[in-house]
Amino acid sequence: MNNATLGLFAGLLLAIAGAAGGFGGFLFAVALGGIGLAVGAHRDGTVDLGALLRSKGHG
Repeated sequence: MNNATLGLFAGLLLAIAGAAGGFGGFLFAVALGGIGLAVGAHRDGTVDLGALLRSKGHG
């Protein structure tokens, strides 16, 4: 299992722990899962979040 997959699972598990349920809880789980996936992909080297953040405001 790579870091992106582990990050996705970690984000989803944190979302389940923090969610109260319903549609709002589902959206919360998807958002945290996406954040976990992005951080994991950054750790794998497939996404450079630093370059993305540095490019903000320099356009």
